[in-house]
Amino acid sequence: MSSSTEYTPPKVWTWNKASGGRFANINRPIAGPTHEKELPIGEHPLQLYSQGTPNGVKVTVLLEELLALGHKGAEYDAWLIRIGEGDQFGSGFVAANPNSKIPALVDRSGPEPIRVFESGAILVHLAEKFGAFLPTAPAARAETLSWLFWQMGSTPYIGGGFGHFYAYAPTRQGYPIDRFTMETKRLLDVLDRRLAESEYVAGPDYTIADMAIWPWYGGLVKFDSYGGSEFLAAHEYRNVLRWTEQLWARPAVKRGRMVNRLAGEPATQLHERHDASDFETKTQDRLAPAG
Repeated sequence: MSSSTEYTPPKVWTWNKASGGRFANINRPIAGPTHEKELPIGEHPLQLYSQGTPNGVKVTVLLEELLALGHKGAEYDAWLIRIGEGDQFGSGFVAANPNSKIPALVDRSGPEPIRVFESGAILVHLAEKFGAFLPTAPAARAETLSWLFWQMGSTPYIGGGFGHFYAYAPTRQGYPIDRFTMETKRLLDVLDRRLAESEYVAGPDYTIADMAIWPWYGGLVKFDSYGGSEFLAAHEYRNVLRWTEQLWARPAVKRGRMVNRLAGEPATQLHERHDASDFETKTQDRLAPAG
């Protein structure tokens, strides 16, 4: 798994569009839109533009949990942004998120639309808006936000690090795989030790910290993200597995994981969500990949 040719960096790096890799067609060293395309707007107060990756799932799980609690103002339209096709570089999406990453939320419940980007910021915005899943007591709030930002800061080592070099890089190389596997396992151990002493990540209550962490770490131990579950010895993290199954038993988590999803069995995908009845009335034609 090691490369026989050592890379020597040039004095000044230049962009080589033919550098390869699964995401070479959408990765670039500059920001801004590549084409004009306005975002659609549905009838609900909350407009979500996303794809069902772990970062997108965080938000749809929270929205479904809010609706399950009876917060009717949390009704939302979830529009599919196909990141593999570069939808995130359309002018409308860039206006909602200048970083061109999913998810992006436009909250139209007030007199002026509010854009919110970065998944952690969206979780905090919605939790504060509806007064749910984010404690108000100072110590509990600090613990919840600490674990939320632990996920935001550390998980790129899993997706862009381990996941990329193990599953998506054009060639497998020993050093980056070993480096990011070590860090991924360290992070799993951090979470496993925490969950050995606490029912949920931030304490005795289910919070946005769980919703942020579950799509990534639950994905590793339950859904075999990147095909590396055995390689990571994911079965060793028993407390993570216990917590993962506990959240997966929640109907709102199952629904949230379906929204804007493009991978897996067709029955697990709901490409766009505009009403709660969409989960029952979706058809196979609607679920079929665009061709």
